[in-house]
Amino acid sequence: MSIIKKPDLSDPELRAKLAQGMGHNYYGEPAWPNDLLYVFPVVMLGTLALCVGLAVLDPAMVGEPANPFATPLEILPEWYLYPVFDILRTVPNKLLGVALMGSIPLGLILVPFIESVNKFQNPFRRPVAMAIFLFGTFVTIWLGIGATMPIDKAITLGLF
Repeated sequence: MSIIKKPDLSDPELRAKLAQGMGHNYYGEPAWPNDLLYVFPVVMLGTLALCVGLAVLDPAMVGEPANPFATPLEILPEWYLYPVFDILRTVPNKLLGVALMGSIPLGLILVPFIESVNKFQNPFRRPVAMAIFLFGTFVTIWLGIGATMPIDKAITLGLF
């Protein structure tokens, strides 16, 4: 059961707002055409104008030009690929490394099926999914930090 608040049309303040075209959200006027047809394009064009203006006024510097004859000493992938880069770098068998990389999306696909009987959405009431998430987050951060270190310290991070 829901409670619907209807406007009091005898209220002089509301009548004054309605006469000026204001207060439509107070009594539930639909979003079409008022908001979607008039407000939404203005917001989109304003956002686009701000982005273009910032790009014109303060262009990003690209950096030094590439030299095809000089290989950098340390080649690293983008930051979001550090964990799988560390797996490929530290596992001696490259087929095993590719299999470990393939197990990551496979494990993510299996998580909903492992705990499909749980009807709760609160993470504290879903212990299996929460444990898998926390373990995966810890391993990902550990491997991401290890990818920036030399190979002999990549797995232990130099801690032990």
